[in-house]
This record gives sequence, C-alpha cells and structure tokens, in this order.
Amino acid sequence: MSNYAIILAAGKGTRMKSDLPKVLHKVSGITMLEHVFRSVGAIEPAKNVTVIGHKAELVRDVLSGQSGFVMQTEQLGTGHAVMMAEEQLAGLEGQTLVIAGDTPLITGDSLKNLVDFHVNHKNVATILTATADDPFGYGRIIRNQNGEVVKIVEQKDASEFEQQVKEINTGTYVFDNKRLFEALKNINTNNAQGEYYLTDVISIFRQAGEKVGAFVLRDFDESLGVNDRVALATAENVMRRRINKAHMVNGVTFQNPEATYIDIDVELAPEVVVEANVTLKGQTKVGSESVLTNGSYIVDSIIGEGVVVTNSMIEQSTVKDGVTIGPYAHIRPDSTLEKDVHIGNYVEVKSSTVGENSKAGHLTYIGNARVGSNVNFGAGTIIANYDGQNKYTTTIGNNVFVGSNSTIIAPVTLGDNSLTAAGSTISKDVEKDAIAIGRSRQVNKDGYATRMPHHPKQK
Repeated sequence: MSNYAIILAAGKGTRMKSDLPKVLHKVSGITMLEHVFRSVGAIEPAKNVTVIGHKAELVRDVLSGQSGFVMQTEQLGTGHAVMMAEEQLAGLEGQTLVIAGDTPLITGDSLKNLVDFHVNHKNVATILTATADDPFGYGRIIRNQNGEVVKIVEQKDASEFEQQVKEINTGTYVFDNKRLFEALKNINTNNAQGEYYLTDVISIFRQAGEKVGAFVLRDFDESLGVNDRVALATAENVMRRRINKAHMVNGVTFQNPEATYIDIDVELAPEVVVEANVTLKGQTKVGSESVLTNGSYIVDSIIGEGVVVTNSMIEQSTVKDGVTIGPYAHIRPDSTLEKDVHIGNYVEVKSSTVGENSKAGHLTYIGNARVGSNVNFGAGTIIANYDGQNKYTTTIGNNVFVGSNSTIIAPVTLGDNSLTAAGSTISKDVEKDAIAIGRSRQVNKDGYATRMPHHPKQK
C-alpha cells in the first residue's frame, strides 16, 4: 500500500514574535519546513500535501513543485487542518503520516521506522511518542496491558498517577488513510479552545474497538516542536551537533565543534581541518586537506584542495587548489582564484578572476578585473573600477608586476610582462613588455631643509 504525508504549516506562530510564518524560520541554513519535508521523503510518499494558511504564498514558494497544497483559511485546530487535505487524499488506500512543519529535528529514519511499525502491527493509528525526563506540559500516552494506546491525556486533565507517566505525545501520527477522514467527520469543538483536535480521533478508534499503537523515539531531541525563539535556538544547537558529528565521522578535524557553525548542505571532504569560530553557510564545498582557521566565514563558495583560509570572508566565489587567503581578506561574490594564488592581509577581491600563481600580499583592492597568471600586486594597489555610475573592467596579462601604491583606472589593459612603477596612476593601456610610469617627477632642492622650523639649525 502507498504512503501519503500531510505537513501542517498553516499557523502564524504568535510566540515567535515575527511577521515570518513560524515554519519559515531557519535552522542550520534551511527552513524548519524544509527539514521536515526532507525527512518525510524517507517514507517515499505517493502524495505530499502541505496545509498552508498564514502568509500562504511565502510557504508555498519554499516547496513549490515538490508538494501539493491545501488552504486552511481559519486556524481551527490540528483536526481542522487535516480535514483540509481530504479533497486530495480521501478514499485512497494506504497510510498517511501527519506531521507538524515546526519539528525540524525529526529524522527520516525515525519516520520510516514509525510507518514500518504501523504497518507491521496492523494499527489503524500509530502515535509517535518519546520518553521525557520531565514530562510536565506534554500530553501523556496511556497504554493497556497489551501495549496498545488507550488514550492521550493532556497535562491539565491528567490524574496524579497519569502525571507520573513519562511517555509523551510528539504530535506526529500515522493513520489508515480512509479511516482517518471517516473519523474526522465525528470530532467536534466541545473543548476549552473551541478547536477540532486531531487527538480526538484516537478515542473514536478505541471506542470502535480498533487497534491504536505507539512507537517510541530513541532520541528525545527529535520530538522538539519549535514555538518560540528559545526552542529555535535549542533546535539550532542540536542540529549543529548532529552536522558536526557527521563530518567528524567522515574524517573532518574540528578544533572545537561546539564553536563551529556549519549549515546542513555544506560539504566537507575528509582531511579538512576546521578551527573554532568558523562559519560555513549555504552550498559551500571544501576540498580535502584544506585548513579553515579561526574566524573564517564562507558562504555559497567552492573551496579546492589544500587551501588555507586564515580569518577571512569568502562569498559566492570559487577558490581553486593550493590557494592561500588572509588574514583579514575579503573575497566578494563572483570571484575566482585560480590554483596557487595568494591573497594576503587586508586584500579585497570582487567580481574578478585571478590567474594561477598570482599574488596580492597586502592592502590591495581588485575589482571587476581579469588577471593573468604570475602577476604580482604591490602593497596598496587599487583598481579604480567605478566612476560613480558605471563599473568597468580591467585586464591584466601574464607576468605583470604592479608596483606598490599603483592606482589602475578602469577600463584599461596591462599587457603581458609589463610593469608599473610604484606610486603610479595608470589611466592608459600599457603595451606588452612596457614599463608605465604615471607619477610626477621628483625634484630635490639642495639645502632647502635648513629653512624649515623642524631643522636643527632653526632651533
């Protein structure tokens, strides 16, 4: 029989104190909704249905083309939300997973085990549960002698005995699809909240003598539902530990994993070394034997093998094998550093390609440039690429030596093997093998220093 999935993502999340729908807050680089959707993929649903409501278009955009959607215009409880999916799922044979979009820590393995348990035990409904050291505030799972679930008791309704039960409801369920929608027709809003509770179908199944079971999570952390910023930080912390552990198992060295921040889609090859206070975000990939030192921050970039990044920032760029960067360098978007390039301290590269073995050691800005191989930039070099309205390209050939404190005013070309004298302002093309001197002629006035107030003869 087929599997189906309903993801509940219609709520606003008032306690988040945010204009953004709760499920769109991010954990380790992607939204909570995306975490849940990826985990749901482990059961290979024949149909995914996401229930949307508050700022529906924002939520729809996240899973566009990947899920079906139904609208819950009024948030009248979890039971009401699931009712909205009837138009897409009613009458289908199989089992349906119902899961909240604010549970980012649930894993695909746990959901697959839950569905397998449900099918193997021939349950009409199976509740995903967890064992809590402190169950206060959670709905308790009450079982009979056969291990079947008799009821779910909320904290405020639990007897003294029931309050001692540590097995709690996580809010994730698997149902026989047809029976789910039949039972939903019989629930009502006769409760303190005036809402349709999905948990009410459990009582309906039990009254009909049908089998309700519960599957216990191994890891309580997976049960976390995020309702406020405190829980969001907790989810981030747990996810970060998971991500870092997976990389370490794969052969990555972490100096201090508790102080390292890596998004879920980052790829690190074995033998990478990551020091403390490193942040790797988005779709970043790092090749083997690269070293990322304390304080480095890399976003959506491809880092080759044997690269050393020292306390520097790289954004949306490509860094080839053997490159060294930093300290305090900034590689801005759309830049490519070819093999064995050296970018030193306080150097900024933006929208440029720097060829193999080229070097910019100190205090240099390279913007909108196409730089050849074996080029040397002296300290203080500036490529002036912007005139206040437009940006222009500079082309620098192979084996060029740019003297310290040169200002290169784009658009301009420096031919192969050319040289600019230190302190020059270059506003015209420089031919191959030429030396460009673009500075005022020095004039020495013999003896004039004796007239100055600071001279010893004036004191």
